[in-house]
Amino acid sequence: MTEDTILYQGAEAKICRSEYLGLDVVQKRRISKSYRIKNIDDRLILYRTKEEAKLIAEARNHGVSVPTIYDVDLEKGIITMDYLKGKRVKDILNDLSEEERADICKKIGENIAKFHNNNIIHGDITTSNMILMDDKIHFIDFGLGEKNSELEAKGVDLHVLMEAIDSTHSKYSNCFKYVLDGYKKELKEDANLVIRKIEEIIKRGRYR
Repeated sequence: MTEDTILYQGAEAKICRSEYLGLDVVQKRRISKSYRIKNIDDRLILYRTKEEAKLIAEARNHGVSVPTIYDVDLEKGIITMDYLKGKRVKDILNDLSEEERADICKKIGENIAKFHNNNIIHGDITTSNMILMDDKIHFIDFGLGEKNSELEAKGVDLHVLMEAIDSTHSKYSNCFKYVLDGYKKELKEDANLVIRKIEEIIKRGRYR
């Protein structure tokens, strides 16, 4: 591969397919903001890059499948990771049988519980940020993630996924139920407390 390929460009970062030490990789490159004071911009990029890399590494340590990190350049705001040669869950979920869809959704829920058991909040759990490869769900893009033990944060994390499923996989209303089945199975604390928090968040949205 001679030239990097931009796979996605958002407001905060570019995702590029590249090559690193002969390996096929993805680089997440944070974008400088010209409207910010340069010193503040540099510190924000360094901090967010470091925190994202730490969350990915911690998630792996707790048994969640994530890309392997090969290099972190804090000054440039670049995380170099394994290129996952799988399929986005968003692109395949609607085309599966009910049994296959239930199996994948339960696995998603089990993995989210592993995050939450260790107070890792992903921050953007959508089926776009999951790659199915080697029969495992790999989670990507921890750019909005944080460490947080509060029920509210865990409820919001799952509510984001619920809304993503309602939007992208609306024909399959059981998907989020299957996610919660997997979540309840793996979560160490009382999952009903988190589920009640999701219901609170839904009600708050209705009465705004």
